[in-house]
Amino acid sequence: MILDEFYILNNGVKIPKLGLGTWLINNKIVAGVVKNAIELGYRHIDTAQAYMNEEGVGLGIRESGIKRNELFVTSKVHAGYKTYESAMDSINKSLDRLNIDYIDLMIIHAPQPWLKFRKKERFFDENIEVWRALEDAYKLGKIKAIGVSNFLEDDIQNIIDHCTIKPMINQILLHIGRYDKHLVDYCQKNDILVEAYSPIAHGKALKHKQIIAIAEKYKVTPAQLCIRYVLELNTIALPKSSNIEHMKDNAKVDFIISKSDMEKLNKINRLKYGLLKLFPVYNGK
Repeated sequence: MILDEFYILNNGVKIPKLGLGTWLINNKIVAGVVKNAIELGYRHIDTAQAYMNEEGVGLGIRESGIKRNELFVTSKVHAGYKTYESAMDSINKSLDRLNIDYIDLMIIHAPQPWLKFRKKERFFDENIEVWRALEDAYKLGKIKAIGVSNFLEDDIQNIIDHCTIKPMINQILLHIGRYDKHLVDYCQKNDILVEAYSPIAHGKALKHKQIIAIAEKYKVTPAQLCIRYVLELNTIALPKSSNIEHMKDNAKVDFIISKSDMEKLNKINRLKYGLLKLFPVYNGK
């Protein structure tokens, strides 16, 4: 069962292959969502400073009744924090808001502040300083693993070339119709595990005719096909849902997509995100 399966990070830490994303889940209700997910068997919960729901996520974790060491909790340093001091302060505040003894994985949310995302200024020197804060928090035991998100190859190489600890994770937008094979191959070649957020394209994949047709072939839902797709790429799947029935279905992905069908899915053109284009990672860059 996928909820019992793990990858091993390059520092030896185990991370569940399927997690629960909590983006856009309000802090007032997220505790109940997290508790429901944990009751269903989820052991990997993903949040971020920018989501403004760390307090609720932490409450759900504490009220779940599950031992802390049986859960894997991720948060992210806000993309706008680009100094050692601001990053370290934010890590300590995340720990306070989550109200847990340690964070399993802390990652830099983006290589550039959101308003400058994928623009000319690259923030290489600043990201080295943020990474130094993550390394120090890691050495102090506040964090069990460290990584990045939305980083391109040269963003990652900058960290590898100038820092002492190699990233363990790169969390990226990855789904059918949005598969950057070159970036995924680069990460895997460097023993950096890839996490796929929005594996269902924030719902946009559910109405795609070819995805629906292939899902019907396997007698699964389009969402299940999308989640299985990113798992077949040897990446972590982080579907977001507050609906308990959807969370149940998202975990029923114990089937294999054939090589020929994976090739078909790889050829699907980029999906249109509609209003999500207002967010930097969905605006087509």
